[in-house]
Amino acid sequence: MLIFGSFVFAQESFITSIEYGKMLYENPRGIGCVECHGQAGEGKRITEYYHKKKLITLQGPAINHLTFEAFAKALGENKKVMPKYYLTKSEIQAIFEYIESKNSTK
Repeated sequence: MLIFGSFVFAQESFITSIEYGKMLYENPRGIGCVECHGQAGEGKRITEYYHKKKLITLQGPAINHLTFEAFAKALGENKKVMPKYYLTKSEIQAIFEYIESKNSTK
């Protein structure tokens, strides 16, 4: 029984929620959040192109200022450009914690 208890504890502490959030942020289901939202959720220019002689900039919005509720809601909405990732609540929480940790160290 003592060995089993040690094994369970070891598994729970193998990776932190923030480390898991980092893994998901960088590559959740193919294209990582980092590609459009930047290293710390600050937003990032994705591309620029001309349409009818007008320069169009496609920008990933900043997500580092959102509350958890707004963050989770945005992930559940259909967007024209952003893929739908079908993340679980715990995955969303881990990503949110990772973004918060990146912005608290600045």
